[in-house]
Amino acid sequence: MNWDQWLLSHELEIRLGFFFGIFATMAAWEVLAPMRRSRLPRRLRWSNNLALVALNSLLLRLLFPAAAVGVALIAREQGWGWFNQVQAPWLLTMIVSVIIMDAVIYLQHVMFHAVPVLWRLHRVHHADLDYDLTTGARFHPLEIILSMLIKFATIILLGPPVAAVLVFEVLLNATAMFNHANVKLPARLDRVLRWFLVTPDMHRVHHSVEDDEANSNFGFNLPWWDRLFGTYRDQPRAGHVHMRIGIHKYTNPREANWLDGMLILPFKGKISDYAINRRRWQDSDEIETDT
Repeated sequence: MNWDQWLLSHELEIRLGFFFGIFATMAAWEVLAPMRRSRLPRRLRWSNNLALVALNSLLLRLLFPAAAVGVALIAREQGWGWFNQVQAPWLLTMIVSVIIMDAVIYLQHVMFHAVPVLWRLHRVHHADLDYDLTTGARFHPLEIILSMLIKFATIILLGPPVAAVLVFEVLLNATAMFNHANVKLPARLDRVLRWFLVTPDMHRVHHSVEDDEANSNFGFNLPWWDRLFGTYRDQPRAGHVHMRIGIHKYTNPREANWLDGMLILPFKGKISDYAINRRRWQDSDEIETDT
């Protein structure tokens, strides 16, 4: 068994090990040094958010049993993708592959805000009435499937090493839990750290109810894309303690934080122009009508 095959056969154990390790670390940090007071009971939010995570994980395993690591192995065996056609140092290929895949995630995130039909799916992530590490993993199943297909296409075109895909997957999950965590970082440390990594304070701005704040700070892992493409915002107007989290018109916990509400949320009401091309929310937008 070669290195790539070993990674493929142990991919689930590696990812779960890092997931539970980071989850436990961030959960303890949230208890010891929280940034904000929770609006809803943690038991309610965590049980429903994690139920959605479990549902998505099961769905992905059923639909895509090979996962992203398996696609990378197939691409290598078939000679698909740029890095399977050119000679380059392995370490350089690893680093460049992770950076490019992270840039694709940034662009995908912008797209899910810019295209109204995709925003309908992505608003499940933003509708959470609180902000903690479980928010970073709650996505509608249809968005998860689309994201995986985009990831597959990126791998086929790029041809990254199998190890680079696994490293990227682990980093993406770990940083999503870190930068969605309800934790307090010293301001001086945050200012330095956000040049190299998306911090909780940096990404929390993205979950503001205010459109011009929500349509900023799209990065999940590397913070450079927001600065490069002009979507970076330093701080929320109301401050991190008093800023409102969520989406206008979705303040009922039954539809914003219960599993059944999250699953049907993309198909409720009407949505006209709530997208990145419009900067400020109006009272007439997203009027909730049954469909």
